[in-house]
Amino acid sequence: MAAAATALSNHAVQFPDVASTRFYVGALAKLSVLQYFVAETAVIGAWAGRGPYSRRDGLISDLGAVACGGFDGRDVCSPAHLLMNASFVVQGLGMAVGALLLGSVLLCTAARPRLTPGPARRARGAAAAVRSLTFAAGAGTVLVGLVPEDAGSVWHLVGAVAYFAGGAVALLLLGSLWFRQTPLGWLILACGVVSFGALVTGAVTGLHVPEPGTLERLMGYPITIGVGAAGLVVAQRVRQERAARRVHLVQEAQKAGHRSSAAGSSKAGKVPAREPEADHR
Repeated sequence: MAAAATALSNHAVQFPDVASTRFYVGALAKLSVLQYFVAETAVIGAWAGRGPYSRRDGLISDLGAVACGGFDGRDVCSPAHLLMNASFVVQGLGMAVGALLLGSVLLCTAARPRLTPGPARRARGAAAAVRSLTFAAGAGTVLVGLVPEDAGSVWHLVGAVAYFAGGAVALLLLGSLWFRQTPLGWLILACGVVSFGALVTGAVTGLHVPEPGTLERLMGYPITIGVGAAGLVVAQRVRQERAARRVHLVQEAQKAGHRSSAAGSSKAGKVPAREPEADHR
C-alpha cells in the first residue's frame, strides 16, 4: 500500500491537472499584459508637450510623469499619466499573478501536445527560475507605476531594471524550454534575445544613443509580447485538456447508458418461471 501511494504521489507531481481553473487564471493573467500597448497608444494621443511624442526619441517613463515641464533635458507633459501608471501596475500584477499560479512542472509540459513523463531536474530548475524572474519583473513594473520617474525616488529606476533584466532572462529560459515543443517557443526565445541584447546595449551606452526611445522599446516591448505569448500557449493547452475531458465524460456517460440498456434488455428477455399449481383435491 505504501509503495502504491508513493507511485500515485509521484504520478501526481509529474502530471499536473492542466485543466484546473488555477492554471487558466494564470494564463489569462499573463495575457493581460498586452493591454499595455492599448494604454500606451491612448496616452501618447493625449500628449501635451511642446512637440509631439515620438516612440523613437521619447522614453516610456515620460508617459507616466506627473508634472509638466523639463525633466532630464526632455520636455515632458503627459495629461493621461494616471492611465499609463495604472497600465504599468496592471501589467506587473499580471506577470506576478501568472508566476504564482503557473507551477514549474506545468511550464515544463504546457507546450507539449500531450503530457509525457516527468521533466528532468534541470528543466524543472529552469522553469522555477522563470517563475522567480517573471515575478521579480512584475514587481518591478508595479514599482514603475507606483513611483513615476519625476517622483524623486530611486525606486523607479530599481523597478525598471528589475523589469528589463528579469523579463529578458525569463524569456530566454522559457524559450529554451519550449522552442522544440511549439512554434511560439521560437517567438518567446527571439523576444528574450532581442530584449537582452538591447538591455546590454542600454547598460553600456546609458541610453545615450541617437534613438533612446527605440532602444528602450527594444528592451521592453519583447518582454510584453513574450509574456503574452506564454500566456496564450498555456491558455490553449488548458482549453485542449478541458475539451478532451468533456469528450471523455460524454463517452463514459454513453458507455454507462449502453450498459444500462443492455442490462435492461437482458432482464426483459427472461421469462419468469411458473409457480406450481396448488393441489385443491
